Amino acid sequence: MISIFGKRREKETEAKDLSPEAAGKEVADILDELEEVGEAQDVEPEEEPTEEEKGAVMTCSGCKAEIPVPIMRQNLYVCPKCGKHLPVSAQRRVRSLTDPGTFRKLKYRVPFVNPLDYPEYEEKISKLQAKTGLDEGVLAGIGEIDGRRALICVMGSEFLMGSMGIAVGEKITNAFEVADKCKLPIIVFTASGGARMQEGILSLMQMAKTSAAVEKFSEHGGLYISCLTHPTTGGVSASFAMLADITLAEPGALIGFAGPRVIEQTIGQTLPEGFQRAEYLEQHGYVDQIVERSEMKQVISQILKLHDRKRR
Repeated sequence: MISIFGKRREKETEAKDLSPEAAGKEVADILDELEEVGEAQDVEPEEEPTEEEKGAVMTCSGCKAEIPVPIMRQNLYVCPKCGKHLPVSAQRRVRSLTDPGTFRKLKYRVPFVNPLDYPEYEEKISKLQAKTGLDEGVLAGIGEIDGRRALICVMGSEFLMGSMGIAVGEKITNAFEVADKCKLPIIVFTASGGARMQEGILSLMQMAKTSAAVEKFSEHGGLYISCLTHPTTGGVSASFAMLADITLAEPGALIGFAGPRVIEQTIGQTLPEGFQRAEYLEQHGYVDQIVERSEMKQVISQILKLHDRKRR
């Protein structure tokens, strides 16, 4: 496969007929090249909240109730009053999903590019990197879920709304290739406004690249679980997000290509109630199951257990 930078990838992604011993060694070699991500002992931030933060409250966008921040953190940013699922950071989601101390980030860095010379783009990326702890809009690594190893990708809505540009497309594609090489299942949490406008047509090209990576992974017998969170829209929903073997979604998530308001303005008709929400898509067969955030680890663990077999 040719990358967007015009250079052929150094490592072939073709599936190899390896003995279990050789396959195990190859996985170990890849794991040795990974970079650990914190201690990941729990879902709370590593730093203790200040007294000011302990007394802070946040307003639920669903019921407008004011909930103390410590309670929202403990509840994984799900409103305890109305059940509204609010945005959660990529780091926090990883900690809530994986066994403590098992997640290790893929050491795959994509150099920054500004193909359109977009004003102040590089400065904005640098500020977001410092603020979020992410180097781009997706966090990818290998971790364990109830003792079962999987490759996990989490898109961060806190990083330019999880928009997919060159770097995100490369990281997603690389994740599928590593999962294929290691013969691991892959779990992708999507949260994105779509393609990144600062990169123009090159951001749209990531749709084809990531879809091709999914297809190759599927041809080699890999298990792909997609978890759609609010919002999953634009080029992400029109590519790898909707190509999974099993598609889960969080309650109330907005899922679609264009937004409902744009569609209504275009077709001049009123859309059905709940259109493009996770519940509507489940009723019409696009989503296999809606899963509460607190139950996500258990459900994914059960799926991995059901599909737990060694790929050759």
